[in-house]
Amino acid sequence: MIAIAGPTAVGKTGIALALAERFDGEIVSVDSVQVYRYMDVGTAKPSREELRRVAHHLIDILSPDQEYHVGRFIADAMAAIDGIHARGKVPILAGGTGLYLDKLMQGICDLPAIDPAIRAEISRRLKLQGGVALHAHLQLVDPASAARLHPNDRQRICRALEIFTATGVPWSEHLARQKEGSLAATSLIIGLDCPRDLLYERIDRRVATMMAAGFEEEVRGLLAMGYGPGLKAMQSIGYRHMCRHLAGDWTMEQTLAAMAMDTRRYAKRQLTWFRRVPGIAWFDAARSEPLFRRVEAYLRHGGRRSLENE
Repeated sequence: MIAIAGPTAVGKTGIALALAERFDGEIVSVDSVQVYRYMDVGTAKPSREELRRVAHHLIDILSPDQEYHVGRFIADAMAAIDGIHARGKVPILAGGTGLYLDKLMQGICDLPAIDPAIRAEISRRLKLQGGVALHAHLQLVDPASAARLHPNDRQRICRALEIFTATGVPWSEHLARQKEGSLAATSLIIGLDCPRDLLYERIDRRVATMMAAGFEEEVRGLLAMGYGPGLKAMQSIGYRHMCRHLAGDWTMEQTLAAMAMDTRRYAKRQLTWFRRVPGIAWFDAARSEPLFRRVEAYLRHGGRRSLENE
């Protein structure tokens, strides 16, 4: 499996399309807003022509008033990936929602629900003994978790003790088992980047392109259908800004400036997130051939990342 990650506007869609056409793949969207119908311009969804060129998954599967979360994404993505493999094609994941990609690659611990009585007892001990005492106890039952948690991180200390008390197995062991079965070990994760000034120029152009493509009309239409600004989907970048404008809070000039600024900030957060991803291979978004060579080597050796440079 191949994953294309990187900040918004860096060119993930174009690279994913080129890879899919060159290596007989299908694309799985890793975007928390492209799942919603009627939200096309503001999410920079692939065009109709691009959707015809290559099969895409996890686009337009919900209405904007429906909730979507990482657990549902993992189930949907795995179903799509299994289907793509069954058709003898290459799954190509593309999108900028880092949490979704991370949890899909690393997996989510399959932990049982914590008995409320256990949670209440740990909470009582925290109030009586304090976080330092609970951290000392954690060092005895789960030294690996204690080593990575600060004594003041009361929430996660309590969580670790709850898991150990409920399952008899340290949290660190659950995480180790999760990592052993993760997709990251056999997937090629590609990061796209470009000089920061160029990225910001691309973001500014994207905002202008969105407006020219009818973004204001799209948001007006969503509001007219009853999808109000309080919905989670409508709080995403661009949509919340245009809602402020249509409510009379901002001028169009203020709206566009805020959209561009918040998109730049989001891109910085995305880069920070993706740079923490272990094993990610970074490429200049403007130079596709080195990237294609890496993918070709990875596929030639049956998806073994250790041989991908040969």
